[in-house]
Amino acid sequence: MAEPTKLPVKNEEGKTPGFAPWRPFESLRQEIDRLFEDFDGGMWRSRFARPMLNPQPFWARESTWAMPAVDVAETDKGYEITVELPGMDEKNIEVKFADGVLTIKGEKKDEKEEKKKDYYLSERSYGSFQRSFRVPDGVDTDKIEATFTKGVLTVALPKNAEARKAAKKIDVKAA
Repeated sequence: MAEPTKLPVKNEEGKTPGFAPWRPFESLRQEIDRLFEDFDGGMWRSRFARPMLNPQPFWARESTWAMPAVDVAETDKGYEITVELPGMDEKNIEVKFADGVLTIKGEKKDEKEEKKKDYYLSERSYGSFQRSFRVPDGVDTDKIEATFTKGVLTVALPKNAEARKAAKKIDVKAA
C-alpha cells in the first residue's frame, strides 16, 4: 500500500478568504444551457455565442473540472474532510487555516504533445479550484493534519477534549 504523503497546513491569522455568494440555481441554469448547446450543434457553435438564459454575455465555463467531490464526516474524535483529486500531485495542493476558515486550493495542469510524420498535436488544459469550510468550535486547530494518498486528500480536524465529551441523551416522554 502506498505511504500517505503529509501536506503542511498553513495557519494564517487575519487572512480570511472571501466567500463566493451561494447561488443554488446558477449551476442548474448552466447545466440546462449546456444540455441545449449539445443538441444545437454545441461543438460547432462560436465560442462567443451567448446562451439564451445567460445574463452575462461573454462568460464561459472555466473548466469541466472546476469542483472536485468533497465528503465531510463527523466522528467522536473529530471531523474529516475527504477530497477526490485524481491525477494531481501533492505539490499542487495547498491547505490553509485562517480566522476559523479552512481553505483547500489546487491547480491541475496537463500538457500533451505528439509529433508524427504528417501532423503535430499539442493540447494543454488547466484547471484550479478553491473550497473553504467554516471550522466549528471545539476543533483543536493546532493539530489539523492533511494527508494525500492515491489522488485522495484527507484533512483531519481533531476535536479538543471539551468537545469530545459524550453528549447527554435526553429521553422523550409521552404527554
